[in-house]
Amino acid sequence: MQLGILLDTQWASGAHESATALAQRAEAGRLDLVVVGPGDAEGIRTDTALDPWTTAVWVAAHTGRIALGVAGDPSAPDPSDHAARTAPYPEVVAKARQTLESLAGVRLVADAGWVVAPEGAERAQILALADHHDLPVVVPVRTAHDVERLIPFAASHGGNPSGRSVAARSRRRPGIDYDGLPESLRRTAIEPGDDSFSAVRSTYLRSGAPGLVLRPQTPDEVADAVVFAHRHRHLPLGVRSGGHGISGRSTNDGGLVIDVGALDGIEVVDPRRRRVRVGPGATWKEVAAALNSHGWALGSGDYGGVGVGGLATAGGIGLLSRRHGLTIDHLRSADLVLADGRQVRVSDQEHPDLFWAVRGAGANVGIATSFEFEVDEVDDVGWAKLVLVTDDIEQALLTYGRLASSAPRDTTVFLVTGRPRDGQSVVQLYALVDSGDADVIVERLTPFVALGDLLRQEVVLTRYAGVMAEAEDVGPDGHHGYGEPVSRSALLPELTPAFARDAARLLHSGTVAYFQLRAMGGAIADVPPDRTAFAHRRSAFQVTAMGRAHGALDPAFDALAVHFHGLYLSFDTDLRPQRLDDAFPPPVLARLRETKALYDPDNLFRDNFNIAPTVDLTVSHAG
Repeated sequence: MQLGILLDTQWASGAHESATALAQRAEAGRLDLVVVGPGDAEGIRTDTALDPWTTAVWVAAHTGRIALGVAGDPSAPDPSDHAARTAPYPEVVAKARQTLESLAGVRLVADAGWVVAPEGAERAQILALADHHDLPVVVPVRTAHDVERLIPFAASHGGNPSGRSVAARSRRRPGIDYDGLPESLRRTAIEPGDDSFSAVRSTYLRSGAPGLVLRPQTPDEVADAVVFAHRHRHLPLGVRSGGHGISGRSTNDGGLVIDVGALDGIEVVDPRRRRVRVGPGATWKEVAAALNSHGWALGSGDYGGVGVGGLATAGGIGLLSRRHGLTIDHLRSADLVLADGRQVRVSDQEHPDLFWAVRGAGANVGIATSFEFEVDEVDDVGWAKLVLVTDDIEQALLTYGRLASSAPRDTTVFLVTGRPRDGQSVVQLYALVDSGDADVIVERLTPFVALGDLLRQEVVLTRYAGVMAEAEDVGPDGHHGYGEPVSRSALLPELTPAFARDAARLLHSGTVAYFQLRAMGGAIADVPPDRTAFAHRRSAFQVTAMGRAHGALDPAFDALAVHFHGLYLSFDTDLRPQRLDDAFPPPVLARLRETKALYDPDNLFRDNFNIAPTVDLTVSHAG
């Protein structure tokens, strides 16, 4: 049982002084909660009483542990009411509430997070209310004696067995069996009322407010988390490694998040074959640093802060891809937790159907707890960042397309631009040349200067680890994404004059704030399309366009669909069902549905571009 006091601010003048004294006594007596009225107790009412929010500010400033709640609606009262003519101005109340939220922080109990007992209630009445409502019970008090009377009640009933404060429990979301959480996950789980919740609620671009973040530390605990999630299939389920995904599906509102960030080990398991085991919670910056001392590297997108788990199950179109292939092309096995909590290893020999699906659609079939990669020998590389300006973005795109797709495999160039200003477009090129020869690097990059007037250039000879090291560390405060990201993605078989024209028109429309082209081809196309669930191997470029709202971006981007053939889901936030048809050719999608039906028939893993299972009724009777 959790027990507190209710301070009715309307029964005496000087309410803030008496309120703080009573609250301090309640805190010293290890009571759990102070709620500031108005209450229902009868007494001497005064028109000079402070509003509850201002009184609560005084209480918060003079206490340090006890949870705080405020009863009553802070909105403006009815002006026809006598009380309204003596009530504080709404602006004053609003400021008091803002101050209280700042002072009290996680001690502030959400609205209606308690039940009020009658004034002078005895132990039996209090216990009955606590049992019936499963909420803290607050008793109206006026004097120190009233408070002292309650302290033995609380001491004799041991407080809250969950160990969480009244304030923390008041922020629990409906539909979650918090008290049924497995013991293995209790120590590290984070609820909305916990101090560290702000560090885990959001992702890189998306704000969120999940009802519970589970942070397993071992594969067995991941399995426990999945079983718990299966009992809560009515809720959204996000799976997070680094939280950097553009789609933002690793957070939600009111659901569960399984954060595997603690599984971040990096281990060389076979030096002769360059085999490395990596946990999903490691970042590519950390992986690159660990491999560098061996003279190795593993292609991994273009930003070192991204977590391994999301990218390694989606594809991995990166700065080494034209020379060494996609990240998933280096995957030799993975350890998965399936939707029923089973732990399996997948490879070409073990569960090959799952291994095929993991490489391109892994978010739909399980949670990876480790990956085994065969990495490459990579020496020094040329790393360049060029900034150019052009008044003809159409021609610049066309020139880039020709140069980037015809460049030798050792050269990968990504282009970023946005809305033209005053008729001119800023074009940023990010280029990696897999060579330590300065002359070769200059030779490879020089043609790209033709895209416009060169404003700034930075070309260095470094290690791949140096390229990845430019990413900032997230830090203990976590990501603080805001709102909903709006992004569209597509795969382009060829950058034609027609595409350059239409893309330039899109940019001039102002609908797109960020536009990126990633050069593909080379080693990516060496892998047969049916080898992995990532099937669009013949694409020349991957396109990303980001805007402010899907209502504006979608029709503008959809108008370019005639140029596209495929989709890379990691950079798309459009949840319309046809995006799956874009991402996976019909035979691939059909095979994924069959795999899903075998391993996740209840569709637990459905929050990241859901591939719904289908069951072949002709064989469902077997056994």
